[in-house]
Amino acid sequence: MTIFLCGFMGCGKTTVGHELSKQLNLPLIDTDEAIVIREEMSIPEIFEKKGEPYFRKVEAETVRSLCLKNAVVACGGGAMLNADTAAAARESGAAVIFIDVSFEECYSRIKNDTNRPIVQKNTKEQLREIFNSRSGIYRSNATDILASYNGELPEETAKRIIELLGINMPESAYQETK
Repeated sequence: MTIFLCGFMGCGKTTVGHELSKQLNLPLIDTDEAIVIREEMSIPEIFEKKGEPYFRKVEAETVRSLCLKNAVVACGGGAMLNADTAAAARESGAAVIFIDVSFEECYSRIKNDTNRPIVQKNTKEQLREIFNSRSGIYRSNATDILASYNGELPEETAKRIIELLGINMPESAYQETK
């Protein structure tokens, strides 16, 4: 089973992905990390030298290549904004989980992150506009939506995703991850 985690920057895709992969005993693949390895450049370097459209093209190719992997995939914030990419993921039978977190929560996590070109070149209000414009797209492209609770531990969010997907796990499996 492929489980794609999508949502705005800072919603917890990678953090929750680590915990979810541990609980399900599946590998975690971070699309941003995969792109950095493939391109042999950091994301800011890719944006600077090749531009955002090039990055989005590589991001879409990366997601499509992972559709049949037995893995948890933490997507970059823009990965599931492409309707064709999201459709390819859904049509492959993968779960596309939108981790719905408030803008303020996301912003508190990303505001000082120098590895995020979009954060670096936009004000808080511009980021809020981007967040608002993406929210409906994430919703429409997801197979499931998980509202994240402020202060919830990643282990708890991962457990809720497992329940949302109807994966039966013995209670002892959750206790082993703590």
